[in-house]
Amino acid sequence: MENLKKEIEQLKQEKNAVLLAHYYVDDAVQEIADYVGDSYYLAKVALKESKDVICFAGVNFMGESAKILNPDRTVIMPDQKADCPMAHMVDVEKIEEMRKKYDDLAVVCYINSTAEIKAHSDVCVTSSNALKVVTALPQKNIFFVPDENLGRYIGSKLPEKNFIYNDGFCHVHRSITAENVKKAKEVHPEAEVLVHPECTPDVVALGDYVGSTSGIIDYATASDKDVFIICTEMGVLYELKQKNPGKTFYSAGHRQFCPNMKRISLENVRDTLRDMKNQVELPEELRLNAKKALDEMLRIAQ
Repeated sequence: MENLKKEIEQLKQEKNAVLLAHYYVDDAVQEIADYVGDSYYLAKVALKESKDVICFAGVNFMGESAKILNPDRTVIMPDQKADCPMAHMVDVEKIEEMRKKYDDLAVVCYINSTAEIKAHSDVCVTSSNALKVVTALPQKNIFFVPDENLGRYIGSKLPEKNFIYNDGFCHVHRSITAENVKKAKEVHPEAEVLVHPECTPDVVALGDYVGSTSGIIDYATASDKDVFIICTEMGVLYELKQKNPGKTFYSAGHRQFCPNMKRISLENVRDTLRDMKNQVELPEELRLNAKKALDEMLRIAQ
């Protein structure tokens, strides 16, 4: 393991590469990453990084977003099969159908989406900034894609707008049930419940705090409480424990595990850097159209 880490560090220097890792990837990859964060933080890091190569330890839409914002840099993915099913749960035809049906419509695209969907949207959002971005939009009608649950959470905060919801979802967050959370709370009555808004509304309603992955980490770190039930992918436990060694964290009682994120390993990070394989390439017209939605997000949420 240590030799593998040293090999990766050497390759990063040789290739002039930066390693970005999402909170949901394996602990060992988070440990050696130059930056670890949620999708919004990593999008901003990718934009300001000056290294020639961005190695993105995450799922495909993250690598695409990095390439959209950094066309002159080489973006590589440790495993091209690490994909996000939710990113594919809406299509261009559905977006065009909504544009014809509703006047004064903004298509708001969760960053967990393909470059093609971003290119047909008006603005991107993340779970960290969705409320701020949508609040700032002048349009009354909001078609929120692809995640229905995050859309419903934001919609509940903005009753003055008319939300149209897509039927996409994150399978990890949807698998966390209200019954799971209530049973965990019975076992740990002293615990605060921290919920990601990709969870279903009945789970969100049980949260003492609802927010993005980074928001959950910040809340737990600042809290004077010592015990928490975590309603998101359990890869976040690495950072939670790093920042809060004296606190205790529990799942909601089942396997909160993204198999796609867990495809990323030290071995395939090493192999990708060594061979410079799995490069992200996008047609220029697609990249430029998708960039408009990301730029609009960064402009509003900065």
